[in-house]
Amino acid sequence: MALQQIVEQTVAGLGYDLVEIERSAGGLLRITIDLIWAPAAQQGEAAAAEQFITVEDCEKVTRQLQFALEVDGVDYKRLEVSSPGIDRLLRNEQDFTRFEGMVIDITLKEPLGAAAGGQVHANRKKFRGTLERVQSGGWQIVWSDEPPVKPGQRVSKKRVPPPLQVLGFQLDELREARLAPIVDFKGRSAGPGVEG
Repeated sequence: MALQQIVEQTVAGLGYDLVEIERSAGGLLRITIDLIWAPAAQQGEAAAAEQFITVEDCEKVTRQLQFALEVDGVDYKRLEVSSPGIDRLLRNEQDFTRFEGMVIDITLKEPLGAAAGGQVHANRKKFRGTLERVQSGGWQIVWSDEPPVKPGQRVSKKRVPPPLQVLGFQLDELREARLAPIVDFKGRSAGPGVEG
């Protein structure tokens, strides 16, 4: 049986989603897993709270994969099972739907060219903005080129913020899309109905 098939069957059998398989130099086999996602409407209220892969999840998958790979004689030196991380790759329509409203980084296959309309440099391929679904199908990101306000910095009330910019795209126009690795050290904000 092929490596991809062995890993997919094992990971799915344990109730996880296979994100990526990567073989690296020195015999490292890196497997990235995530919890299976369903839209909030299908999950119910209690399950709608965001959940994350734990160390115990990775250990469980590692033990089962070691056994499955040994039985099928797959050659590797070291196995590493992990979660996608804060800069996870967005691979398909389901990933984009799941992370709608989040800040993402995208890289286009081709620069904008003449379609940039003067607001954005014509050779630009990389963008960071908030992911939104477009009514007509497809996606867009929205951003402002205003630098973020630094802690303690005074901001004039008369200052006019730069306009928001929008870039629409189809998934086949992207070379890569990832969640922007933004870390908030102040902790999670309390959600509705949660006292903090």
